[in-house]
Formats: sequence, structure tokens, C-alpha cells
Amino acid sequence: MTNRESETTPPGILSGIRVVEVATYIFAPVAATVMSDFGAEVIKVEPHGGDAYRQLAATPPMPAAEVNYCWVLDGRNKRSITLDLKKTQGRDVLLKLIERADVFATNYKPSVLARMELSYEHLKARFPWLIYAQATGYGEAGDDVDKPGYDMTAYWARSGLMHSAANADGEPCLSLPGMGDHPSAMALFGGIMLALYRREKTGLGTRVTSSLMANGAWANSCLIQAALCGGEPFQKRTRMTAINALVNHYVTRDGKRFILCSIDASRYWPRLCHAIDLPALVDDKRFATPDLRRQHASELAALLDHRFREQDMAHWQTALTAHDLVFGPVPTPDEVAADPQMHANDVFIDVDDPRHGPMQLVNSPIFLDDAPKRSPAAAPAIGQHTREVLMELAYGDAEIAELERVGVIARA
Repeated sequence: MTNRESETTPPGILSGIRVVEVATYIFAPVAATVMSDFGAEVIKVEPHGGDAYRQLAATPPMPAAEVNYCWVLDGRNKRSITLDLKKTQGRDVLLKLIERADVFATNYKPSVLARMELSYEHLKARFPWLIYAQATGYGEAGDDVDKPGYDMTAYWARSGLMHSAANADGEPCLSLPGMGDHPSAMALFGGIMLALYRREKTGLGTRVTSSLMANGAWANSCLIQAALCGGEPFQKRTRMTAINALVNHYVTRDGKRFILCSIDASRYWPRLCHAIDLPALVDDKRFATPDLRRQHASELAALLDHRFREQDMAHWQTALTAHDLVFGPVPTPDEVAADPQMHANDVFIDVDDPRHGPMQLVNSPIFLDDAPKRSPAAAPAIGQHTREVLMELAYGDAEIAELERVGVIARA
């Protein structure tokens, strides 16, 4: 049990695993956050001003709020230590941390890691048991290996998702921070767990890598695979020119939007006609077969659009559900936060933050029977645990004072 866990909190299946995180923003840090949810101890090494991610929630167009919501979400459970890694003494402290670690997680550019002698090649001989988890924007080879890669540019834009995710009458979508980083972090987390399993068998560490570009390509893999197989270029359409009116967005009388997803038309077409109380449509000569529905897709989309605008969303949710149709409301973030289905499935977890009081955080999306997650601890202040961690490394008061005097560490 680490000193971040209470006596009443189960230690977690990863209790005893220590992660040293030298990373910024979301991709690599969130892989460590998921490990911390299952009991791993995470020591986050930050520059004196803190991880720049601490400022994201205050950066337009992010929603204004009194709570630093990005940081309380992804910084939970961690201990923060400040180090100036440009100084030799700072790197010496870091190496002492790594010596006691199981996992080193980073997303610094390869050239920066090499310059600081923190690349995998520098560390693997000294720490042969170490799992070196490296997140990148564009991979470990090629012309763009050192190019800065963000969620928006490397995951969404480079993979083609940004192009494909908008209708023909809209601009490419402006993705918001974290939409690609968080799922990419799950890939890095999975790689780390594979490496830990391998180490159980061999005693040896290894390097785990994953890139935003590769994760974006995996998310967009059906369309990319079509291109690899010589398929026709993907044709984007508008709502009213959809080639399949049964897989389309519609808007209700009260302005709510939902996506109809009746892919298996042989099953769902009759059900849909009865759900919207137009049973005569089942055998309508314009729509009676899949081919006819494709030929008259725009006409059918207009008909359905008019029909759905005659009632509020609550009515259509009841009617479509009663006929066992596949559809999904398109809620706002505020509506998602109040979704009873989310709450029933522990998508949100409680935390008592000393700065903000009781609140809920979005939970990581993996659950194990008989291996519960730890109760989350509040995200740390910048350098909150610097002195504590240094004392664990056997630094004395005088040594800590000297590190502070020369600027290797900063006051919390």
C-alpha cells in the first residue's frame, strides 16, 4: 500500500508497480493515470512551472469553469515532483527514481530524450528490467519523427478522420483536446501491461511505443483499408442526400438530434414504419426493397425528417425503443453528465478534492471483477510531493536545501 491510499481502500491489482512519468499533456500521462486507478504508484516529474496541461482548461475554446477540470481528471492519484532536467543534478535525481521504478513513461521528442541521455538506448543497459513506454506523435522513424504531434494534428488530421467525420455540407470537424489522446492512451496502457506480463516470464524490460498517428489510423482503419484494397474514394454526403436513409441523423420537434442506425434493413424497415405510425410505408412501391430505398434515399430521408419533426425526442425515444430499433440520441456534454445509464455503470467516480470539495470524475473504461479500482485521490499541486519523494530516495535536509538553492527543485 502506498502512502496515497487510505487503510480502507483496496490496494489494487497493480499495487507495488511504480511508474515514473516524464511527460506532458494527455497521451502518455493518461496511460499512467489508468495504471494508478488500479493501484500503481505514479510519480509525475514536472518542470518548475508545472505541466503545461495544467493550463489547458483556461485556454479558449475550452469551457470556462472555476475548477481546473482537465487537471483534476487526468492528474488524479499521482504524486508531483519538480525537477530541472536540464541540470545534471536534476537528471541524477531522476535516475535514482527510475532505479526504483517498473515503468518509465514519456512523450518527449526523441531528440530531446537523446540530448538528456534519457532515450531507451541510454537506459536499457543500466535498468534491464525497466518498461520504457514512449508515446509519440508520428512514430519512431521517418521525416516527421521529431515533429510536434498533437491530438488534433497527428490523430485526427493525419489519419483522415478529420476529413471523414464531417458531412459533405460541413467544414472538417474541429476536434477538441483529448478526443484522440484518451483512446490512444488505452493503447499505450495495453502495451505496458503486455510488457509487464513479458517481464514476468523473462525478467527483462522492453520498450513499448505507440503514436497518435497510428491510433488515428486504427480508428479510421475501415476507410483506410478500403483505400489499401483499391476501393472507390469515400463519398461524403449531407443528411438529405444520404445513400441510406435508415442510417442517418434526424432532428425532433424540440430540436434534439439522434442517429438512426438500422443497418439490417430487412429486420428494421418494417419496425421503423410501425414505430413512426406509417405502416403503409412497408409496402410502398418507392421503398419496398433495399434497392428501391437506395434509389429513393433522398425522398425517404425527407419523409422521415418531416415525420420526426412532428414529435419531441421523448416521444420518439419511447416509440423507437418499443419497436427494438437501433438509434442513439446525440446529447450535449451536460446531458451526458446527467445520463442515468452512465451513472448506473460507474462511468463517473466520486473524489473529495481538498481545493474544490466533493466532485465526480470520468472513470477509466476498464473494469475487472474481484479487482476493484482504488478510490481516487485528488490531483496534486505543482511539486506537492517533491520533498517527500526526495526523502524516500534518502536525500537529507541539507541536500534538499542545496537542490533548491541551485534551482534543481522548486518550492511546492
